[in-house]
Amino acid sequence: MSRTRPSALCVDVAERIGAVRVGMGSAGAKAMAVVRGEAEIYLHTGGQHQWDNCAPVAVALAAGLHASRIDGSPIVYNQRETSIPDLLICRKEWAETVLAAVRNCAG
Repeated sequence: MSRTRPSALCVDVAERIGAVRVGMGSAGAKAMAVVRGEAEIYLHTGGQHQWDNCAPVAVALAAGLHASRIDGSPIVYNQRETSIPDLLICRKEWAETVLAAVRNCAG
């Protein structure tokens, strides 16, 4: 998660699933930590522009990882509105657990 401004939802989800929080820099660094197996989950709710996460998402998907919005819907690029409000990149075995925790924290 963000090392300087982790969202309350990310902190709540981490606590709910018993995750160890690791603060990192850029979206690319966080996504590549999951791709390299140095992290299991990258959850982001602070908003980004399409160009901030399109390459990390493409690499994560090519590596066989899960990538979606935090409601489980696909991330859609090439939109007039460049903001993407949230993102989940994780190992596939964590996807349902994280998405359920997000729903429980947000509900």
